[in-house]
Amino acid sequence: MPELSLGDDDAAVNALRSAVMRLSRRIKHQRVDESLSPTEMSVLGTLARCGTATPGELARKEHVQPPSMTRIVAMLEAKGLVRLEPHPDDRRQKVVMQTEQAEEMLEESRRKRNVWLAELASGLDEDEWEALRAAAPVLEKLAHM
Repeated sequence: MPELSLGDDDAAVNALRSAVMRLSRRIKHQRVDESLSPTEMSVLGTLARCGTATPGELARKEHVQPPSMTRIVAMLEAKGLVRLEPHPDDRRQKVVMQTEQAEEMLEESRRKRNVWLAELASGLDEDEWEALRAAAPVLEKLAHM
């Protein structure tokens, strides 16, 4: 398979990848509940963004196999963070919804991570802040492509 080359953008893409990965790892350490795995947190985040979903839909969105998602949902249910309800259109299926406890935990986690990131970014000068403000929507778009 031929190697994909971006020409002059190779260095920029490499720097962006490296910076996003390092920053992501550092943000992940700013957790409220250390008992939850990053995958469990991701599932709760997906439910917060998308609302209810079947375990199969969650598996596709999280890029895991359905049996793995079934185990993740069971663990989250045992911790009181999700509940299963009958599917409104197909009674053979269940939908997963987050509980109020999960909503509160996610809000506290977002708050903690935002405070940490704001403190880190306080070391930027005004030009760097302006560049960051301009880059944020582009990074958001990339994250959802």
